Amino acid sequence: MKSRADELKLGKLSTTLCSVLAAGPALAQTTGTPPPSPDGESQLAPIQVSGQTENGFKTDHSSDIRFTAPLIDTPKSVSVIPQELIQSTGAATLTEALRTVPGITFGAGEGGNPLGDRPFLRGYDTQGSIFVDGMRDIGATTREVFNTERIEVIKGSDGAFGGRGGPGGSINITSKTPHLGNSAEGNVGLGSDSYRRFTADGNWQFADHAAFRLNVLSHNNDVAGRDEVNNSRWGVAPSIAFGLGTPTRVTASYYHLDTDDLPDSGIPYFYTTTNKPAGVNTLYPADVNRHNFYGLVDRDFRKTQSDIGTVRIEHDITPALTIRNTTRYTKASQDYIVTQPDDSQGNVANGMVWRRANTRASDVWSLANQTELYGEFHTGFLKHNFATGLELSRETAANDSYAVAAATGAICRTAGIGAPSGYNCTSLWNPNPNDPWAGTVRRNEDPSRQRTTTKALYAFDTIEITPRWLANVGLRVDDYSTRFTNTAANGGTQIDRDDTLFNYQFGLVFKPASNGSVYASIATSSTPAGALLGQGSETQSLTPGRGGVGVNAAQLGPEKNRSIEVGTKWDVLDKRLSLTGALFQIDTTNARVTLPNNEYAMVGGKRVQGLELGVAGKLTNKWQVFGGYTYLHSELRDNGKTTTDNGHEFPNTPRNSLSLWTTYDVLPQFTIGGGAFYMSQVFGDTANVHAVPSYWRFDATARYRINKHFDVQLNVQNLFNRTYFDQAYPTHYASIAPGRSAFVTMTARY
Repeated sequence: MKSRADELKLGKLSTTLCSVLAAGPALAQTTGTPPPSPDGESQLAPIQVSGQTENGFKTDHSSDIRFTAPLIDTPKSVSVIPQELIQSTGAATLTEALRTVPGITFGAGEGGNPLGDRPFLRGYDTQGSIFVDGMRDIGATTREVFNTERIEVIKGSDGAFGGRGGPGGSINITSKTPHLGNSAEGNVGLGSDSYRRFTADGNWQFADHAAFRLNVLSHNNDVAGRDEVNNSRWGVAPSIAFGLGTPTRVTASYYHLDTDDLPDSGIPYFYTTTNKPAGVNTLYPADVNRHNFYGLVDRDFRKTQSDIGTVRIEHDITPALTIRNTTRYTKASQDYIVTQPDDSQGNVANGMVWRRANTRASDVWSLANQTELYGEFHTGFLKHNFATGLELSRETAANDSYAVAAATGAICRTAGIGAPSGYNCTSLWNPNPNDPWAGTVRRNEDPSRQRTTTKALYAFDTIEITPRWLANVGLRVDDYSTRFTNTAANGGTQIDRDDTLFNYQFGLVFKPASNGSVYASIATSSTPAGALLGQGSETQSLTPGRGGVGVNAAQLGPEKNRSIEVGTKWDVLDKRLSLTGALFQIDTTNARVTLPNNEYAMVGGKRVQGLELGVAGKLTNKWQVFGGYTYLHSELRDNGKTTTDNGHEFPNTPRNSLSLWTTYDVLPQFTIGGGAFYMSQVFGDTANVHAVPSYWRFDATARYRINKHFDVQLNVQNLFNRTYFDQAYPTHYASIAPGRSAFVTMTARY
C-alpha cells in the first residue's frame, strides 16, 4: 500500500485533478471531486476512488462506506447519477435528475400529504427514505442539485442500510466537499419562460492540508405551458476541511436553501366514480387547454427553507482501519396555500371547478450522530471489508395549517361560477387566475406534534471466500420510539409507540470473470407507525380515525417487507461500459388494512415483481450512454374489506418505463446529445380508476467548448412540446408536466 506522501507526489505529476487511486478507505470517501484543471498545471490532486469520473456516466463505487465492495460486486441494484450526467441533462432539482433512472415515478401532494419530493421506487413511496451523505433528510421539500456531487438510487428493501422505511429502496445525495488544490467554476443560464440560473463553485486551498469550498445559487423560472406558475430560490453551501491528506481530517459544512413558488394546481379529472358514464372504466384528466390554471394568483403560495449543518471527524487508526464521527442538525420548514381543483361533487362534468384550498405550515427538526468504524481485515483465508456503526437521532415535527374562508364544493351547484360564489367556483374551460377572491386567511396556531427517537446499531461485511465467490452481509437493529400529540381542537390526545426493528440483507456473488458478477440476494425493511412524522403519506399513521376509519391505529406494529433479487453486472469495452440486469420480487405480507368492523389489522398482502436493465458509460471514446428499462408487475393481494381492489395494480407504478440519455463528441470541441423517456399508464388509486396516460418525452442538448476556460451548452426539454401528466393524485386531479423549454448555460472555470 502506498504512503500518502507517495500519493501526493503522484497528484503533483498528474495533469488533471481526477482519478488518483485511493490509498485508504477514509480519504476515498471524504475528499471532494474537483473539476479538471483547464490549463493542465500541476496541482495537488485529491485522493479519489478510481473510475468515478474517468468514464463519464459510469461509476464504479458508492460514496457510502456501508457499501463494502465495488458496485460490480454488490448484490443489489444501484443506479448512480454522476455530476456529469446532471450537468449534461440540465437538471436543476432532485426530481429532474431522477427522471434519468427508469422505474421511478412521482406522487402528487396536497394538504395531508405535503408538496415536495415524493419519488416511488419499485412501486413503493420513498419520500421518507431520502438521505444526504448517508443521513436521513425527513423534511418535505424540493431539493436542489447546486451542491450535489452525485445521486445514488439504491433499489430493493434496504432496512439494513437506513433503518425504517425503504420497501422499494432509498436515495442518497452526496454533497460537494473541499479538496486539495484550487478550482473555480461559474455558470450562467438564460432561457425561455424567464429562465435565469446562476451558480458558482469555488475551492481554495489555504494551507498545506486545509481547504475551503463555497457553492452558491440563484434561480428563477416560469413553467412552460403553465403561464402563472413560477419558481424562485436561492442557496448557499460553505464547507471547510482540515487535515486533508493526513490521517486525521475534520470537515464542517452548512447548507441553506430558500424557495418561493407559485405552486401548480394541476388539471381535474373529468368524471368522478359516481357520475362516470356506463362503460367508462378509467378516468383521465379533463381534455382542456394545457395553460388552464385553476389556482388564484393572489392567494396561492409555497415557501420552504432548508438548513443542514454538519461536522465530520475522521481518523485513520491504521492504513486499513478508520473511525469517523458525524454530527448533523437540520431544520426544514414549509408553508403553502395551494388550490386543489376538487371534484368531490361532480362539478367538472358540468363545466365547473371548486377551488379547494389545501394548506400547510410545518417545521421539522432533527439532531443526529453517527459513529462508524470501517476498513478491512483477514480471518484465516477469508478477507473482510467491513463497516459498523452506531446512530442516534431525535426528530421533531410541528404540523399546522391555515384557516381559509371558503365554501364547500356545493357552492358550484348553488351559486355557480365567478362572483356569486365568491370566486370559489371557476370555469373548467376558461378559469381566471386573477379573480378578486376576497376571503380571509389566518394560521390556525394549533399544530399537531410528533417526536421520534432512534438508537441503531448496524454492521456490513463483504467476505471474499475465494477470488470467485463473495458473500455480503448486513444487519441493523433500531430502537424506535415515537410520540404523537394531536391538536388542541382534537383534544390534544397523546399516543406513544415503541418498536424494535430488525432488518438484514444477505447476498452471494459469483465472479465468472474479473469484469463480471452474478448474484442473488435477500433483504428486509420495516415501516413503523409515524415513520414520516407527518411529512408525507403514511401507511402506518398513529392517528386514530385516519381516513375516517380505524380505531386501533396505535396498537399495530411495523409493516414488514422482503425483497428477493437475482442479477448480473458486467464491465465491458475495457471496463468503460457497465451493463446490469436484475429480476426481483418485493412482498409486504402484513400490510395494514381496514377490516369490515372498521378496525385496522396487519393482514394485508402486496407484491411487486419486475425486471431491470441498465447501461452506463462509454460505447466509444466519443459516445456516452446512460439509461435502462424497467418492467413492474404489481398486485394488491389482500386489501382488507375493500375486496374489490384485490388483484389491482399499485398506484404510481407503471408496467413499463424506459430512459436513455446519450452524448456524442462530433468534434473535440463540439458535443451533441439527447434523451428519450417513456412511461406507460399510471393509476393514482388502489381502485385503479383514476389514471394518467402513457407518454413519450424527448430532450436534446449541444455543447461547444470555446477554449480550456469557457464552454456553452444548449438544453431543450420536452423537444416536441408533448402534453402529458407526470403525477396522478388518487382523486380530484393530476399534475401536468411542463411544455417545451430551452436554455443556454455558459460556464467559466479555471
